[in-house]
Amino acid sequence: MVLQRIILGLLSIAPMSGYDLKRHFDSTVNYFWSADKAQIYRTLAALVTEGLVEVRKVPGSAGPDRQEHHLTAAGRARLHDWLVSDLDRQPERNAFLARVFFAGELDSEELAALLERQHEAARTTLATLMAVRKSTPEPTDRAERLRLATLDNGLRHARAELAWLDALEKELA
Repeated sequence: MVLQRIILGLLSIAPMSGYDLKRHFDSTVNYFWSADKAQIYRTLAALVTEGLVEVRKVPGSAGPDRQEHHLTAAGRARLHDWLVSDLDRQPERNAFLARVFFAGELDSEELAALLERQHEAARTTLATLMAVRKSTPEPTDRAERLRLATLDNGLRHARAELAWLDALEKELA
């Protein structure tokens, strides 16, 4: 359900082909909501079936015609209804924290390796988000500012995780 709304939101920014949608998904919302290509295409097809999105053929200049997806009035209304509705809290799922919860079973070397793997993943996430932030122009309107705010949230979470890992490693040393 949330994936449907995210796709409606992306299409509210601009019409896109399925390929463009996946690429845009990966470069924008992927740091707070993940979906693979099959999920995106399956959800997009369902949105078309529901009449929330329509497909228009756009003649290809150097290749085949593009199937461009456009938000319908019903799709825009569904997106609006979701935006103003009560928050739909999703239960947090974090495989790393599940491992930490039971990591008392590990010896010191194994625990250090587990924490280092997460440390590296968090550093990679932070570097990726910083690169996205560096390449993102300053917002010119409120909609762009709000999209950028989600990136800033991801940066803060990555930094907080690194600080937590540092503190945990120090405490266990």
